Amino acid sequence: MLVAENPNLVSKIVSGQNFEGRPLNVLNIMTDPILTAILDKMDIFLEIMVNPDGYYYTHTTNHIWRKTRKPNPGSSCIGIDPNRNWDAGIRSPGASNSPCSETYRGPKAHSESEVKSIVDFVKSHGNLKAFVSIQSYSQMLLYPYGYTTTPCKDQSELHNLARKAITDLASLYGTSYRYGSIINTIYQASGGTIDWTYNQGIKYSYTFELRDTGRYGFILPANQILPTAKETWLALMAIMEHTKDNTN
Repeated sequence: MLVAENPNLVSKIVSGQNFEGRPLNVLNIMTDPILTAILDKMDIFLEIMVNPDGYYYTHTTNHIWRKTRKPNPGSSCIGIDPNRNWDAGIRSPGASNSPCSETYRGPKAHSESEVKSIVDFVKSHGNLKAFVSIQSYSQMLLYPYGYTTTPCKDQSELHNLARKAITDLASLYGTSYRYGSIINTIYQASGGTIDWTYNQGIKYSYTFELRDTGRYGFILPANQILPTAKETWLALMAIMEHTKDNTN
């Protein structure tokens, strides 16, 4: 629909398929009057639905399902946590080796087609400067690392940019975000997306944990969708502008 309504603005790339055969689509935003300065220098790629099988399952069976839907050999428990399946400290504490766990890491890194398709896209592109993973919930803006307490080499810059981004976010509705490295701000998490992208040389790797802080949790009221999007866009703009101004 986005492509059909904005043919001069948006194009679609099929980056792969997940276990049940649904396509994984990446939208490539080519131009936009508001973002002229950024888009004169860079493209923006949006992976709208990283886990379409899991998303479909939330509409049919379990509204807060988290994992993929691929069977696990030798277990009656289905699926792997896509945010514990990346080749970044995957065997460290912070992910489970139990197929029945919500944070099951899988048999090996990048075993999930949903993850592998993004890995292949990132590697084939070869020149990504920022990577943002958007999740819920907790109202946090996080940067690497999640699997180790060792600070990433760009921690000072990432910390300052996170502070700027959440300040811009709060300017709209006053929503308060915490920020910092994953392991120091939320908990130890291994095999995570942005730890892998950062280790691939994508300096500006961040994860948003969107509204709220626990009152509604994963079942956020629909009337908060647009306010969440509008305030988050301000933070995304801060990250994109900084990336534009600080990369070749």
